[in-house]
Amino acid sequence: MGLYKGLGAVLGGIIPKMAIRFTSYESYKQMLADKETGAVTSKATFLAGLAAGVTEAVAVVNPMEVVKIRLQAQHHSLADPLDTPKYRSAPHALFTVIKEEGFSTLYRGVSLTALRQGTNQAANFTAYTELKAFLQRVQPEYSNTQLPSYQTTFIGLISGAVGPFSNAPIDTIKTRLQKTRAEPGQSAVSRIMVIAKDMFKQEGARAFYKGITPRVMRVAPGQAVTFTVYEFLKGKLETSGWAFVGGNYEE
Repeated sequence: MGLYKGLGAVLGGIIPKMAIRFTSYESYKQMLADKETGAVTSKATFLAGLAAGVTEAVAVVNPMEVVKIRLQAQHHSLADPLDTPKYRSAPHALFTVIKEEGFSTLYRGVSLTALRQGTNQAANFTAYTELKAFLQRVQPEYSNTQLPSYQTTFIGLISGAVGPFSNAPIDTIKTRLQKTRAEPGQSAVSRIMVIAKDMFKQEGARAFYKGITPRVMRVAPGQAVTFTVYEFLKGKLETSGWAFVGGNYEE
């Protein structure tokens, strides 16, 4: 069961995270679209993705990850029935952290989480949009319609792998920051600097990319599925007269 520690926190945050991500992305993209033509440039796509990533980080990702990391970091003996874990579940961990350390603990490392999610979604949405536009250019029959699902899945997989490689050091430092209690009188910036310095000194530059392989293996397939479902639902809503927040416009 050790491989599934923190799963409850992840599952509990996935639906609101995806809802916030795509709703805010469409909204920001509409705000950045050309007022006359409705066209969205690559720069606007990048900025919309960046803003959507920051939004989801503050709204749901950081609290979810603090709980997940606490669950994963705790150690107890499965052989000893009297050795009960401090956190029994994601809701219990959430309640305990707030009770013992305060609500603000859920936002420990939020600046790094916002930076990670922002850069991740900026790279993710930009790569996906550019790959989608390329496939539509080389396949004129799909220039004004949706791509086949298998192509959407494929480019979603590629774009999903771009983000983790672009911000692995940020994610590694953030995880270590959230594992530990805050020291009295120590600012967030100073803690980040100490962690980064110690990592480089004791483990070398490779430490900043520790865990990149499992992260890509987790994130990329998830993005492939997410974009496939997103395009399917978006198409259904648009053909039925509904539209995502942000309206209809050309990418």
